[in-house]
Amino acid sequence: MQRLRLWAAAALLTLAAASAGAAEPALGPGDVVRVSVYGSPDLSLETRVSESGAITFPLIGAVGVGGLTVAAAEQKIGGLLESGGFLKKAQVNLIVALLASAQVSVLGQVNRPGRYPVDGKRSVLDMLALAGGIAAEGGDTVSLVRTRDGKVVRESIDVLQMVRAGALDGNVDVAGSDMIYVERAPRFYIVGEVQRPGAFRVERQMTVLQALSAGGGLTARGSNKGLRITRTDASGALRTFEVGHGDLVQVDDVITVRESWF
Repeated sequence: MQRLRLWAAAALLTLAAASAGAAEPALGPGDVVRVSVYGSPDLSLETRVSESGAITFPLIGAVGVGGLTVAAAEQKIGGLLESGGFLKKAQVNLIVALLASAQVSVLGQVNRPGRYPVDGKRSVLDMLALAGGIAAEGGDTVSLVRTRDGKVVRESIDVLQMVRAGALDGNVDVAGSDMIYVERAPRFYIVGEVQRPGAFRVERQMTVLQALSAGGGLTARGSNKGLRITRTDASGALRTFEVGHGDLVQVDDVITVRESWF
């Protein structure tokens, strides 16, 4: 519970800070815009920005608006209408009906997976907050996948460690078409004479004793002696060996609790 409160507080604070300093997003392919010119209703239209970042506007033809803010696009269209001799003073109004280009996909173990608009400056924590936060089954580390200069780059961000340490420099900004993926938390398995055998989340620096507690403790027939872990080694082979209460649990370990003979 404390971990969830810490996460929620950090995410909300970051979201508020980002909202306060939000910058106007740039137009991009797939965005739907409505353009009107004051005093010239015949020049009004609704159109979609092409893959090349252009729209086709009456009288002036193709206009490159990709990468421009709304204000800059209005000025560019107005300038072309004036320089072409079509209007002496063009007052252009552009409204974004659908901001399709500036969206980030938040997928995996979040409470509301989906695509969310980057309406200004947004960070990884902001987008996770918009998606309802990391779900109970989610891990502490998220993957940020983005395309920069034509290359796909993947970055792992340890959200829990970042918040605990207050090292928010790792809370990088996102842009349209980025993807945030939250994987399922790593697990271990416990079988044999425990109250709740099954799969459980591996916490950091988790000991065998803590793992037994996650399984509800031993049954009346369970033995603390001869506890065993079956683990896959670096070569991919399975090894089974005895462990003590203070030994650390690793991902995908299978802990076996044997029956007491007495």
